[in-house]
Order: sequence, then C-alpha cells, then structure tokens
Amino acid sequence: MRPDFHIAIIGGGIVGACAAALAATNSELAGLRIALIDSQPASIPPPEDEIDLRVSAVSRASERVLSSFDAWASISDKHLGAYDEMVVWDATGKPRGRASIHFSAGDSSEPNLGHIVENRRVLWAIYASRVFRDRVTVLQGALSNLSFEPDNVEVTLADGRRYTTQLAIGSDGADSASRALAGIETVARDYSQAAFVTHVSTQRPHQRTAWQRFLPGGPLAYLPLADGRSSIVWTTTPEHAQRLVAAEASEVDAQLSAGIDHVLGEVTLAGPRASFPLRLMHARSYCRERFVLIGDAAHTVHPLAGQGVNLGLLDAAALMETLAAGIESNRSDVGELRSLRRYERWRKSENTLALGFIDALHGLFGSTKSVPDVVRRWGLESVDAMPLLKGFFMSRAMGIGGELPKVARATRY
Repeated sequence: MRPDFHIAIIGGGIVGACAAALAATNSELAGLRIALIDSQPASIPPPEDEIDLRVSAVSRASERVLSSFDAWASISDKHLGAYDEMVVWDATGKPRGRASIHFSAGDSSEPNLGHIVENRRVLWAIYASRVFRDRVTVLQGALSNLSFEPDNVEVTLADGRRYTTQLAIGSDGADSASRALAGIETVARDYSQAAFVTHVSTQRPHQRTAWQRFLPGGPLAYLPLADGRSSIVWTTTPEHAQRLVAAEASEVDAQLSAGIDHVLGEVTLAGPRASFPLRLMHARSYCRERFVLIGDAAHTVHPLAGQGVNLGLLDAAALMETLAAGIESNRSDVGELRSLRRYERWRKSENTLALGFIDALHGLFGSTKSVPDVVRRWGLESVDAMPLLKGFFMSRAMGIGGELPKVARATRY
C-alpha cells in the first residue's frame, strides 16, 4: 500500500524542523512526501525588541546548514549576537592572564566565532523558509504509538489519527517517546548539577566576547546578546541554582558580579530566571529498520562547550546526505536499514568523540572540587601556549572540525 508519507519526523524543534527542510531541499529526495509531527509547532515570534531566555551558541557549521535553505538570512541582525572573542579562565587566575585561554576570530579565516541566537528565532526562520512551507506537512499532535511493519511504520497520535511512513525520524528530545517506542536503550549519567539561566545588563559592554570563568561549583558563562545584554549560563549545584531562581534580585546581581570577578562591572538582572538539570545521555543504537534518531533524542551533552543544538543540526544534515546517496546509488526507499546504518556509523563516531571530549572538559573544569587547582591552571596555560591544540579546540567549538556533511562545509560540492 502507498504510505501517507515517505519521511515522518517526530519532534518539531530546531533539529527536527531543520531535518524536514533539508529533506525538502535535497534534489535526490525530490518528490518525497515529508511530515513534521509536534504537539506544539512553531508559532510567530514575539515583538522584535524582546529576547527569549532560551538561546543557543550557533556554530559556523550550523550557520552553513541553515543557510543552505535560506533560513539563516531571514534572522534579523538585531537577534544575531555575533562574538569575536572567547575568554576562559580559572577562579584562581585572571582573564587573559595565566591560567586562561583566549580564542579570537582573528586567529582563523572566519569573520567571528559564532552567534548567540534565540532558539525560537531560529525555529521560526526554518518554518518560514520557502522550501519548508512548500514541501513539508505539519501535523499537530502528540505521539502515542509506533507500529513497525516490513514496508512502513504506522504512527499513531494521541487523538487516534494514524499515518504510515517509510521512515520515522525521532527528534523529540532527551526524553524521547519515539526512542522508547522503538525499543532503543540509552547510556546515561546524572551530573548532579543544574544550569541557572537568565539575561543581565552589565556596567561595561560585553565587547562581543563570550566570557567563562571556572568556579568551585562549575563554570559561569556570559554570552553576548545582540542588544548589548548578556545571557547567563551558570553550572552549579541544583540547590544553588534553585536559590538563584528564588532569591532577591539584588542578591543574584551581587553573586553574578562576583562570579565573573567584576570583569564587566556591576551586573543587573534583565530577564526571567530558570534552571534545569544536567545529564549525559547517548543512545546505544541510532537506528533500527525504518526508524532513526537525531539530536537530543540520540545524545545530550553538558552545556560547558555549547554544542548541543550544533551536534543535532549536523546529525540532520548527515542523515539527509546519507539517505540521498542511498537512493541515488541503489534506488532504495528511505527506510532501508543499510542507509540508516551508514548514517549511524558516521554520526555516532563523531558524537562519541564530541561527548567524550566535553565530558573530559567537565571532569577537568566542571567542578574545582574534584581537580586540584594546579592541574586546572596547568591545563589552561598549556592549551593557550600550544597553537595546534588551541586550534583543535577552536575548530571543534566552531563545528568545522571532523567529518562534515557537505552543506556544513565552507566549499559546496
């Protein structure tokens, strides 16, 4: 029987929506029927002068992926917080002094190191892109069940609607319902930490610089926003994070000012406050017949290096490139396991390296209680003094290292 769709993506966040747009853009996948299923699809963003609490550090590779179907160009400059410098230092040292690392776009061929952008602006840019509007069917509803048959998957929504698809893609987050229904297990570890997030105004300008200081409970990051404010991500104990959410504004201001060693002068809260728990998770397998995982449904990482959404966008690009190659060479349908296994070998190896790298950084710098001060200082000084190692760190942060999908490369083929 003719399936309702060739590709059904479960989860309409940035990664899932991007996967849909990339499928719709790829010439080898032309003519395929594509669905995006989410309980709350993207809505029109709020007024231009508002900046949402949820932001991401969008890497150069992710920018190229989003540019491949013209989503990036539609994000207003007033919402693109480009940063040219990154300064990382230990609580026992000083920025740009000993026990610090300084990354600069001037040391590369890139115009900047990346952008801090609201998640909802990126998401709406994807939904509003022409190829997405013309080629993708958006279905609003919560997933209830997946039923696997030799030639298709039946997707059942909570209201009873049923659709068949040659391939179901799980992009529904760390607590993925689709992953559980597909019977894929995970390896996970709780970091026993939480991230406190908010926006602040600072007495001194952020200088288009991302500032990160390693404190006893975990790193405190100031990420530059386009309107001159900074977005805060403070990794700390769950108890401290909750206290920061509930405390008087003046107390939080004082802690944030002291936490960054008054580098930006006095700090004033300028946004809502929230916290969320942190954990490491990696799926044991990325696929089975007619089902595959991308993004946070496949892996979650510590926010220390800001790589969460970037790894997911590379998953989406790699998957569509692999599916297109399978159809071109074998004329196979998109749900066949051999193509999905090729994608899994590619991205699981890359993500395993990234997760291990970030987890090692967390082990060394994520809490000063577990590593002697002298070791952390030596680590920071060594990286800053070794151009090749420093370049490796910077290329990984910008997403331009490793085996990249074609749309994420500087030169298109």
